[in-house]
Amino acid sequence: MPPFTARIIDVLQLRKALERKGELALLDVREEGESGEGHLFFSVNAPYSRLEVQVVALVPRKATPVVLVDDGDGLAQLAARRLGALGYSDVAVLEGGIPAWISVGNQVFKSVNSRSKAFAEVVEHAFHTPAIEAVELNRLRRAEADVVVLDSRTPEEFERFHVPGAVSCPGADLVLKFDTFVTHRDQLVVVSCAGRTRGIIGAQSLIDAGVPNRVLALKGGTQGWRLAGLDLEHGTIGDFEFETTSVARGRAEAVRRRFGVPVVDQDRLTLWLTDAAAARTTYVFDLRDEAERQADPLPGAVPAPGGQLVQALDRWVGVQRARIVLVDDDGVRARMTGHWLIQLGEDVHVLEGPRDRLRIPPPPATPLAPVATVPAPEAAALIAGGGRAVSLEASAAFRAGHAAGAVWSIRPRLAGLPQAVLGAPVIVLFADAEVAALAALDLKEITPARIVAVAGGLGAWRAAGLPVEATPDTPPDAERIDYLFWAHDRHDGNAEAMRTYLGWEEQLPQQVAAEGGGGFRLVTEH
Repeated sequence: MPPFTARIIDVLQLRKALERKGELALLDVREEGESGEGHLFFSVNAPYSRLEVQVVALVPRKATPVVLVDDGDGLAQLAARRLGALGYSDVAVLEGGIPAWISVGNQVFKSVNSRSKAFAEVVEHAFHTPAIEAVELNRLRRAEADVVVLDSRTPEEFERFHVPGAVSCPGADLVLKFDTFVTHRDQLVVVSCAGRTRGIIGAQSLIDAGVPNRVLALKGGTQGWRLAGLDLEHGTIGDFEFETTSVARGRAEAVRRRFGVPVVDQDRLTLWLTDAAAARTTYVFDLRDEAERQADPLPGAVPAPGGQLVQALDRWVGVQRARIVLVDDDGVRARMTGHWLIQLGEDVHVLEGPRDRLRIPPPPATPLAPVATVPAPEAAALIAGGGRAVSLEASAAFRAGHAAGAVWSIRPRLAGLPQAVLGAPVIVLFADAEVAALAALDLKEITPARIVAVAGGLGAWRAAGLPVEATPDTPPDAERIDYLFWAHDRHDGNAEAMRTYLGWEEQLPQQVAAEGGGGFRLVTEH
């Protein structure tokens, strides 16, 4: 690898960088299980195990200033070298990592998407978004009151479980499809999610749009429902015919104007995308569903359907103070999403008008060095001859079943494998070929031993009739840095975990205030 030296900055310097007006990518390179136990408020998780693959979409402009955060264990320095090899030219490492940040009294935040979730909780406080308890909603349902429950999560989440009688209507679609599901103004409308935040944002979206019905958020969502001793439903969504109405468009346009969301045409967007001297990152997100995108493709735009940008912005946007452009076919979803992102503190625009000449450059592909592969039977022969199998699958999947005799590892921990493993030919099993390629890059620096991957991974191993074993306690919990244990099992009936999680969401406004604020720009007066 070409020599690359990252700058070292201390906590005070990072604080100043966060306060400046220019762009900054603050990346937490620890695995999700570590980051979820405590991370900086404005950081975005870019786990080292997938760093080079994810970073090109999170931080597409390679001149963007990047600060990497770890546990003070040197992982960020290794990550900096990898970014340098990709062409990132302004990379710094936080000296001492998370421990240094905490040592001077700074806050860290648990779970994932904490900035978006904190925003929703602040919205509830500022707008006094009304809510209904699960017990009261159940009483109304049993009394056959005219109630419509709209589930604002993704269709996949809805199918796993939902409040009985609810219909699937992802957050960005609530205003778009409102008149399909709500047929007269006397119906009570309740917006549900799995916890609190998407229900709050969904209910407030309808209120902001001025729908004539009374709208409430289901307090605690499906978790609150289960804590009340009530059963959830499981199953498919069902098919509903709908069309974008002039009423929906009018409501969304009124919201756009009230909250000051600017519009942009294809000529201006093209200028933004091609002006190298502007030193700005521009993200273009397509809010349409898959069928709409296939019918009228917009190559280069990043799919972000279902309102998830508001709930999980850090999944797509790795650069603070970047420019965001939203695209749809009807104008409703982009306007409603935009009115939240602008209050979240983002520079957001809605694309209007024709896009026939628009050319959006796709994120560059990450060059991955090919890994030598061998068929599963040949891999088994190598192991029988003294080679060692290393599984790079998720730790939960490894526990459930892996090649007999394989050891589990993950890219940040490869150097800690026993010498008995690193000193023999290494046979890699994987669920993700990109993860395997990145791990092989590190393995080649750690050991001179032969490194091969099993073509087709564990699936091919099983198909060849080779032995598989389960180890429910291996790897031990302490080593499972890819798995977030905090408040886990909350969707599987663990009442204490549900209470812990819902309580955490409710306290977020106080924690954000203690951190100095979240940069939110709420428009509470209309």
